[in-house]
Amino acid sequence: MRKINPAKIIDHTNIDLSATARDIKKTCQEAKRYGFRGVCVNPEWVSLVSRELKGKKIKICVLIDPPMGLSPHSKRVEVAKEAKKDGADELDVVMNVIDLKYERYDEISADLKEICRTLPTKVIIGSGYLTDQEISKASEIVKKAGAFCVKTATEKDPLEHIELKEKAKHLQIMATAAPGLKIKASGKIKTYQDVIKVVEAGADIVGSSSSVKIIQGYRRRKT
Repeated sequence: MRKINPAKIIDHTNIDLSATARDIKKTCQEAKRYGFRGVCVNPEWVSLVSRELKGKKIKICVLIDPPMGLSPHSKRVEVAKEAKKDGADELDVVMNVIDLKYERYDEISADLKEICRTLPTKVIIGSGYLTDQEISKASEIVKKAGAFCVKTATEKDPLEHIELKEKAKHLQIMATAAPGLKIKASGKIKTYQDVIKVVEAGADIVGSSSSVKIIQGYRRRKT
């Protein structure tokens, strides 16, 4: 098993709808303590996170339109632009899964292209909802739209209960369909061993709310 420092690739995530300002501040404190790659939150918390992480080399990532990307295009663009104004560094935006299912590829592309012009963007394709062929097509669209990263899912996806073996297969499909893009794995990644599995399958970035537990497991292995 290959050893890596997981903190450098983890977006420490708190997208709990019941989260309070105190909870978000705690997430930011943990990110500073452990040196995580980024902090990923819902749009209403971007301003707070920006203040908490001021001067730190930690990416501020904002989740847009979970779980299936069904909001109107104008609303999605509005949220993206507001997040930029509030201090976000990256967008984690969900592709419209229904449009993908109905093969409305032009609509998806137009939507994502405008959003990707706002900030560096990871596009969440909701791989748990998709067939292998749809995962491949979605990844191709993401690359052409100008995103820098294609992402499996969010932690809150109803169908993001798939086993890591299946998730690894999805990551491999994504890597083949969109060479050159970064790949982010998220959903049910709770241990250092889980991180290793998805990295070995092709993930460059990991999203998790279990980040502290992952680091603790990593440190135990080092001693």
